[in-house]
Amino acid sequence: MPLKINPILLADFYKTGHYKQYPEGTTKVYANLTPRKSRISGVNQMVFFGLQYFIKEYLMDTFRKDFFEQDENFVIESYRELTEHGLGVGAVGIDHIRNLHKLGFLPIAIKAIPEGSRVDMQVPVLTIVNTIDEFYWLPNFIETILSTTLWQACTSATLADQYKQIFDKHAFATTGDTSFSQWQGHDFSMRGMSSLESAYLSGAGHLLSFTGTDTIPAIKFLQQYYNADLSKEIVGGSVAATEHSVMCAGSKENEIQTFRRLIKEVYPTGIVSIVSDTWNLWDVLTKFTVVLKEDILSRDGKVVFRPDSGDPADIICGNPNVDNNNPAFFGVVELLWDIFGGTINEKGYKVLNPKVGCIYGDSITLERAADICHRLTVKGFSSTNWVAGIGSYTYQYNTRDTFGIAMKATYIEVNGECREIFKSPITDDGTKKSAKGLLQVFKRMDGQYSLKDQCSKEEEGQGELQVVFKNGVIVKEWSLSEIRENIKTGK
Repeated sequence: MPLKINPILLADFYKTGHYKQYPEGTTKVYANLTPRKSRISGVNQMVFFGLQYFIKEYLMDTFRKDFFEQDENFVIESYRELTEHGLGVGAVGIDHIRNLHKLGFLPIAIKAIPEGSRVDMQVPVLTIVNTIDEFYWLPNFIETILSTTLWQACTSATLADQYKQIFDKHAFATTGDTSFSQWQGHDFSMRGMSSLESAYLSGAGHLLSFTGTDTIPAIKFLQQYYNADLSKEIVGGSVAATEHSVMCAGSKENEIQTFRRLIKEVYPTGIVSIVSDTWNLWDVLTKFTVVLKEDILSRDGKVVFRPDSGDPADIICGNPNVDNNNPAFFGVVELLWDIFGGTINEKGYKVLNPKVGCIYGDSITLERAADICHRLTVKGFSSTNWVAGIGSYTYQYNTRDTFGIAMKATYIEVNGECREIFKSPITDDGTKKSAKGLLQVFKRMDGQYSLKDQCSKEEEGQGELQVVFKNGVIVKEWSLSEIRENIKTGK
């Protein structure tokens, strides 16, 4: 069950004292969330995603149910209990929390670029400011929960976009068509993610670029928070597939009978993916396929062979470091071609018989996906002859620092005085240097986002940042179809 907690406590301890640390007379704090530095070679833009979920789930639903609709004394005492336990009696005040509860809504305004947009490093994706002077402390107070919610969604959406670009590039080069690419990356990550929320945030990020997934909650997530319409669009889909327990249950001695039962009796039509390396992948591909060839070719559907161990590129494309009498020398795609054949397309590349295919879903990375597509091309095969199962090896091996996502205040007002503030540590390489003052995000002539800081209030009110949340109400929403289109068109 989810943790039941007063949402005003969804913060770092040090946030609880900041309300009294700002200069006396502070009435406004204006901050932004920005990807500051990419730590992935060759990836210089981040896809923005997840804010709408954060607004609906936390700023609206959770704060309503677990803060504003709760008894005032209960809210205050739960806040006092944990803060005094951790920091000491009287270490932080409660009047500002009580006043927020009495107000009945979150007095902040959030402006953001459209979700699904790609932004260069150092370009803000959102700004946040208080709308009532008394609550100047609130924008930066919610930094912790905002950051912990958004970084994973943005990072996974970006990585999925990068996979899609790889598949599109090679598919176009070897087939002239990129329509299959949306199915070429399949989300296998759920079991390896750090939490359920991490799984569906990441899984939803994957589905911005792909339609193949085994993460069922990601579909419900997009339906609930991003207006996805299952009756009008393919949000996410999968195929019937086995696991090792199924193959083991049939026994090693009868593995070929398990294959035959699956393709003739259990799934006589449609796509079925069968894990094929429970014991000897090469026997499956060179012996079982010969025996089962007519059964496979006579099916109304496709049999997908799934290796699950070894070096992905060598398994799919062949290992040149072994003797050519060894099936491993040829790899899965070529061995399937030798048995089932296929066609040579107009680009001159071999395309497997549509009755068979292969998927590999262990330890796939961007580099390995690109390498597999390239090596297939070198061998004369279309890059679309395989599907990548993209798992936690991609989506969990990241941190907030993957794109240096950080929230920083750049403007405050104190006793009517406007102050442009910024940080620029002398010991840093420039990554942590913040923008300064009020900000405007605009589009350059090439259609990409850029930042102008130290703006006037009039300039800050212009540009690409749109109000999406104000005073407890969501003002602007994005649908899954709109976000997918934003990524597709590079908006």
